[in-house]
Amino acid sequence: MKFLQKICYLIKVVISLLCTIFFLQTCHQNGESRMYKELFGKMDDGREVFIFTITNKSGSEIKLTNYGATVVSLKVPDRTGKMENVVLGYPKLEDYVRWRHFLGAIVGRYGNRIANGKFSLNGVEYSLPTNDGNNMLHGGNMGFDRVLWDVEKLADTENPALKFTYLSKDGEEGFPGNLKVITIYTFTDKNELRIDYELTTDKPTVINVTNHAYFNLSGDVKSDILGHELMLNADYFTLVGEGLIPTGEITAVAGTPLDFTKPHRIGARIDDDYEQLILGKGYDHNWVLNGNEGDLKHAGFVYEPVSGRKMDIYTTEPAIQFYSGNFMDGSDIGHEGFGYKYRHALCLETQHYPDSPNHENFPSTVLNPGEVYKSTTVYTFSLGK
Repeated sequence: MKFLQKICYLIKVVISLLCTIFFLQTCHQNGESRMYKELFGKMDDGREVFIFTITNKSGSEIKLTNYGATVVSLKVPDRTGKMENVVLGYPKLEDYVRWRHFLGAIVGRYGNRIANGKFSLNGVEYSLPTNDGNNMLHGGNMGFDRVLWDVEKLADTENPALKFTYLSKDGEEGFPGNLKVITIYTFTDKNELRIDYELTTDKPTVINVTNHAYFNLSGDVKSDILGHELMLNADYFTLVGEGLIPTGEITAVAGTPLDFTKPHRIGARIDDDYEQLILGKGYDHNWVLNGNEGDLKHAGFVYEPVSGRKMDIYTTEPAIQFYSGNFMDGSDIGHEGFGYKYRHALCLETQHYPDSPNHENFPSTVLNPGEVYKSTTVYTFSLGK
């Protein structure tokens, strides 16, 4: 009798699995987009963490979690139609808690660096945690990447969208003001990942919020990104000194290995005997984008010639940080069971300038009560030449 019960149970499982497969195939054939939610794990205090999967009409897929408002994976086709993940991430919540390389997360309050963890605002000096040598990096010890965000599905949009909300309390990591942060991810049928930010505060504060996704457009994390071709719509960059802190000087890219106004292979000049590359151990710099702050402009693109995948970046931000994965050492294990190695991914973080609160000639990052800070970045995936 028990044997028959087991057989019946197995038959039910198989039928359920087949029905699920049929449903997913039907969605793709009918050109439907869909979203579903699964438990990803629990925080130490028992709060549940979820992972959300969105599949668009073309079959491309993105996974997001409310831990850090993080992009966990993103699958888009190559020139043969093969779907592969082009974003670094971890298979388990515990991995995100264990390692802190900001993979796919929202970083803030202040993305990038603030020198010596100090800034002055309206005559008051604020001290922040120094978690990058003598400097503060990506919000300090407990940035937005390490907190649990509230999340809701937006039903009144043409494409599937998730709204993540977090209240950063007055004094958190040394920053003033209760800061409400809204991040909306929209994944369109045109393979566009749109990220909209909206921030408000009840006290004057400084902000620089961005997404820290690591990309490898080959879909193969065992390969480096040195063969990727990069173009940046930027004639200038902010010169850095020790600790990759801006000196305050804004320098022309012309005649330097940082000139990506025309497409170049990332690996072509990355090891040149050039002081800025030596300081960054490769590319880890802030490019000043051409065009007006607040306008949605083309920041540049990355193209991977083997797969044919291309990613264009559009943003309202005034700058972009290009990081070539120079500090990756293979110690953290990703989705594929492999360690993420040196220069096997790149970041293109749309942003305000690093250390802006300490440089009057940089665009202001001050947010005052009564103001609403809004920003948009779009990563568009397509096939190149």
